[in-house]
Amino acid sequence: MSINRVIGAVILVIGLGLLISGYNASESAADQLSETFLGNYTDETVWYLIAGAAATVGGFLLLMFGRRR
Repeated sequence: MSINRVIGAVILVIGLGLLISGYNASESAADQLSETFLGNYTDETVWYLIAGAAATVGGFLLLMFGRRR
């Protein structure tokens, strides 16, 4: 297994962790109030979800298409 694939797997796991953290943050009382009154989540939650999605996709692509030796 090449180093690119190992890095891809690590990034994938980090991305999934960020997505889970973002989902849990979206269920918090502060985010529920923000969504109720403002119609959207807090900025911190949105950044967790965006970074998690980007890292998950990037890690998956690197894991699948990383350089083979």
